[in-house]
Amino acid sequence: MKQQKDSLSLKELVVKTRSFSAFIRRKWLIILTWGIVGGLAGLVYAFIKKPVYTATCSFVLEENKSSGLSQYAGLASIAGINIGGDGNGIFEGDNILDLYTSRTMIAKTLLSPISINGKKEQLIDRYIDFLNLRKTWADDDNIKSISFNAPLDSLNRTQDSLMTTITIAINRKILTVAKPDKKLSIVNVDVTFGDEIFAKAFNDRLVATVNDFYIKTKTKKSAQNLSVLQRQADSVRAVLNSSISGVANAMDAAPNANPLISALRVPSQRKQVDVQASSAIYSEIVKNLELAKISLRQETPLIQVIDNPVFPLTVNKPGKVKYFLAGFFLMAFLSAIYITLKKIFENVMNDTD
Repeated sequence: MKQQKDSLSLKELVVKTRSFSAFIRRKWLIILTWGIVGGLAGLVYAFIKKPVYTATCSFVLEENKSSGLSQYAGLASIAGINIGGDGNGIFEGDNILDLYTSRTMIAKTLLSPISINGKKEQLIDRYIDFLNLRKTWADDDNIKSISFNAPLDSLNRTQDSLMTTITIAINRKILTVAKPDKKLSIVNVDVTFGDEIFAKAFNDRLVATVNDFYIKTKTKKSAQNLSVLQRQADSVRAVLNSSISGVANAMDAAPNANPLISALRVPSQRKQVDVQASSAIYSEIVKNLELAKISLRQETPLIQVIDNPVFPLTVNKPGKVKYFLAGFFLMAFLSAIYITLKKIFENVMNDTD
C-alpha cells in the first residue's frame, strides 16, 4: 500500500512537471518579450558605459642572494671594519609587491605633478576631477575646496583621511600588482581607469617611485658605509698632502745643514714619519673603500623595465552583443521563474479553497 502511495506521488510529480513545462511553453511569447526587453537594456548599458583603459608595465627584478664578499667581510670585521652586509633582511622575495600597494607609495605618487598640454597639475587633482568627487564633497565646507599642495608628511588630519580613502579605492579598483609566473622574477603593474592620461601617468610615476625607494633602502647601509670611508679617505689624503708639504718646507729651511748638527734634520725627519704613517693609513682606507664600492654594486638589485605603457592604451569596451545576450537570457530566465512561481501560488490557493 505504501509503495503504491509512493508510486502515485511520483506519478503525480511527473504529471505536474509535464503540466508546468507545457504551461511554460504556452507562455513563450511573454518570456521572449521580457528577454528582448532585457537584451535592449543590456545594449543600452553597453552604449552608455564609458571605456576603461589599462596601463601595463612589466619589469624583471634580479637580486644577489649573497654579496660575494663574505670572506673579505669576515677578515675586515676582525680589524673592526664594516664593508657592508649582504643586503638581505629588509626586503626579500615578493615584498616589493607589498610596497606597490602601500599607502605611502601610492600617496607619494598621487602628489606627483604632471604636465598636460603645458599645464601642471597633481595626479590626485586629476583623479578627483575625473570622478567628480568635489560634487560629492560640496555639502561639507571642510573638504569642498580642499587642496593637496603640500608634502606628504605635512598633510593635516582631513587631508590624511581623504588620502587614505582614495588609496583604498585605488588598491581595490584600479591597481593590480602580480607576478604572472611564480618561478620567474617578472612583475606586472596594471593600472585600470577611465582616464587614459591618468592611467599611464600614475603607472609611470608609481613604478619609478617604488623602484627607487626599493633600491635606496636595499643599499642604504652599504651606501652609508661607503660615504664614511670616502670622507675618511679625503681627510687622510689632506693630512698626507700637508705632511708632504711639511717635509719640503723643513728641508728648504735648512738646505745645506751641517751633517754634524743632527738637530737640524729633526723637523724633516718628523714630517717624513708623518708622511709614512699617513701613507700606510691612506693605503688601507683606499683598499676598504674599493671593497665597499664592490659591495654596494653587488647589493644593488637590478630592475630592468621590459615594457612601458604607451599611448594608445589597451581599451576595454563593453561588447554590445555580449551585453545584449546577457540581458536577454537573464530577463528570460527571471520571467520564467516568475511565471512558474505565480502558477504554483495560484494552484496552492485553489487547493486550499
